[in-house]
Amino acid sequence: MNQKGEQKMGTESIPKLMVSMAVPSIIAQIINILYNIVDRIYIGHIPGVGAAALTGVGITFPIITLISAFSAFVGMGGAPLAAIWLGKGDRKHAERILGSGTCLLVIFTVLLMAVFYGFLRPFLYMFGASDATIGYAMDYMYIYLLGTLFVELALGLNPFIISQGRSRIAMISIVIGAVVNIALDPLFIFVFGWGVKGAAIATVLSQAVSAAWNVKFLMSPKSSLRLSLCHVRPSFRIMWQICSLGISPFIMRSTESLISIVLNRGLQIYGGDLYVGSLTIMQSVLQLFSAPLSGFTQGVQPIISYNYGAGNFDRVKKLYRSMIGISFAISFTANLTAMIFPGAYAALFTNDRELIGLVSKVMPVFLFGMLFFGLQNGIQPTFLALGQAKISLFIAMFRKVILLVPLALVLPRFFGVMGIYYAEPISDIISAATAGILFCINIKKILSKEYLARIQ
Repeated sequence: MNQKGEQKMGTESIPKLMVSMAVPSIIAQIINILYNIVDRIYIGHIPGVGAAALTGVGITFPIITLISAFSAFVGMGGAPLAAIWLGKGDRKHAERILGSGTCLLVIFTVLLMAVFYGFLRPFLYMFGASDATIGYAMDYMYIYLLGTLFVELALGLNPFIISQGRSRIAMISIVIGAVVNIALDPLFIFVFGWGVKGAAIATVLSQAVSAAWNVKFLMSPKSSLRLSLCHVRPSFRIMWQICSLGISPFIMRSTESLISIVLNRGLQIYGGDLYVGSLTIMQSVLQLFSAPLSGFTQGVQPIISYNYGAGNFDRVKKLYRSMIGISFAISFTANLTAMIFPGAYAALFTNDRELIGLVSKVMPVFLFGMLFFGLQNGIQPTFLALGQAKISLFIAMFRKVILLVPLALVLPRFFGVMGIYYAEPISDIISAATAGILFCINIKKILSKEYLARIQ
């Protein structure tokens, strides 16, 4: 087994280690987000029907997000646990975590396909589809759901590769899939004339390639965490531990579905298809910005977990301080550019002048709170890396369920359609401030030998 990458997490200089771990992860996340972004860019430029097709595919966002949320349930819940146990020197238990996590991914696949194939049309209408856009949404999702297992394995197993210090291998998995997707999209959409169906086929094939890469590597002697048949069986104790830690990233991602449903329905009621289309574009821009942030924190997180498990608290402090500071700087800079040049970002996704004009008006409002949200983007992964499931879960729930959803339902009664756009920055600012307060209150207790000894 190759343990070189794992060992460097406890010995290599922190700046060099952060670069070697985070840069491949950032590249992987940026490329990964292109799966959906490229689909939307091409779909939005289909002659004659681009705006309606883009809105229809945008309505599928809650389902796509929920499918990826279940992969995060396992990947972001199991990988930090595996890294902590590697830090403790117990490789066999870390491999049991990987095996049970793989079982969970298969179970989730079966459940998700059964539910969404059974109730797809009513779900899409509930999410904000109209008679003009439902056909595009149905065409895309019927094909996309066929690749559910590939999505789960591609996204759910990738963090286990990163957790052993192999960020470049994890990056290659994402890059290969994205290259396939980007190459096939114009061929299937325009040359073959398959439209949104072609975009869905390209996405399924690309995710299949990424999933195959992950499984092949984890089963090879090159991996220090081996995916072997003797460990690929359900352990309810381990599954419970994975779910306990994974519930926070799951809530963070799955509540994006809830938010999309609430926002899409509100925009449909108070504005119409054009306003739903504006949200599709703005969510795409947010995804584009969140990709480097997610990649950065995902690359640094296993280093924190490993050193925490080994009791290297001084090293942990240096790591989380750097992660929080850099996360804030990236978030502030990226969102500021979109607030200054909203029309340029909108033009990436559509040629419709009316839609570009609307996005230019509402995007600066919608993204204002994101200037400060990088603080939470650094704090929440730190809590996850330190095994703090309850605190991380509360932060995720607080912003989206306790703040954003009620605000999106109440504010339109006073401000009309603009109230829906106001809800986002208000919840972002309050949530980021709350995360900072919780971090200051709890971090000293967490970084103690007595507290670490209780993690079993």
